[in-house]
Amino acid sequence: MENSMNEQFRIRTKALAINTLKTYSSWKKSDEIYIIGKQLLRSCTSIAANYRAVSRARSEKERYAKMCIVVEEADETLFWLELLGESDLVPLMSLERIYVEAEEILKVMASYKSKLEHKLS
Repeated sequence: MENSMNEQFRIRTKALAINTLKTYSSWKKSDEIYIIGKQLLRSCTSIAANYRAVSRARSEKERYAKMCIVVEEADETLFWLELLGESDLVPLMSLERIYVEAEEILKVMASYKSKLEHKLS
């Protein structure tokens, strides 16, 4: 079952990165959108890359360390999305789908991180 969940979230985190990239590509660019968008793309792609590393971890400590990065990057992704939306730089409608998925991923990953932390203590 865990392998199935791992594969599901490898797919979901990669899809989030791809959807974010496609959404960013559709926005009319300004200096602000370019700067914040670049930060968004970095944090979002980092979720997928580091979750992939979680799946390949050689130890529970390494798995936990990578999961900490995944949680941090997911939270940062939400921050950049909030900043874009609340500053009216891009329409909220274009952010909603990405935001909901990033938030769901953050919740699951934070829970998984807590379980790993408990396992290590």
